[in-house]
Amino acid sequence: MIKLIDTHAHYDDEAYDGDRDLLLKRLFDESVEKLITVGCALNRWEDTVRLSESYEGIYGAVGIHPEDIYGLPDDYLAQIENLAKKPKIVAIGEMGLDYHYENYDKEKQIEVFIEQLRLADKLNMPVIIHSRDAAEDTMRILRAEKPKKAVMHCFSCSREIAAEVLSLGLYISFTGVLTFKNAKKAVEACELAPLDRLMLETDCPYMAPVPFRGERCESSMIMSTAAKMAEIKGVSTEEMIKICNRNAETFFGI
Repeated sequence: MIKLIDTHAHYDDEAYDGDRDLLLKRLFDESVEKLITVGCALNRWEDTVRLSESYEGIYGAVGIHPEDIYGLPDDYLAQIENLAKKPKIVAIGEMGLDYHYENYDKEKQIEVFIEQLRLADKLNMPVIIHSRDAAEDTMRILRAEKPKKAVMHCFSCSREIAAEVLSLGLYISFTGVLTFKNAKKAVEACELAPLDRLMLETDCPYMAPVPFRGERCESSMIMSTAAKMAEIKGVSTEEMIKICNRNAETFFGI
């Protein structure tokens, strides 16, 4: 069976504290070729780097999630830049905007997002973008900043937003959301996206696909998302995984 690449996981999360190494060993033995573990808060970067250096198939990304913008030190960008020099840190992120919860600091989110985009541009590194309930501002910033290489992760926006994302040259990555019954927007966006701009991810431990909804997500579950994506695009599941693996290798340089 073909092995997969999970382009967005959070194996530094406390959800894996009880069995992290056992789980990762099983995944690499059975179903996973490579994965990107994403450290999206300053206090998680050390674990991200450690995991990437401990497993041949694990690569890392470091950045500031929009929910983790508070109390940042003045040198946070310098810290990201320093970590980005490590050979297995392959992207900056996830970064972006999240207006889902009340009392968010919109202006600070925008400031930190733009600062990270400009750092990634300076370093010529790929960008992982998070956007939740903030499509208008996200697209305005992306139009202005024009990142060289970026992916909209956990995509669930409209077909119209997908069209604009693609017109800017960005990739689109889908989680298990694609398998949900109410995922009409994600399915329409997937229909629109060309095969060479698609990637697969879990966002684990979150977003477990059907039939695993409600469980702790892990990378082998991407098979369910791949099967749904293959159905939408009219190819076999194995071919879909091959295409997405190739796209991930091209995008992240892994």
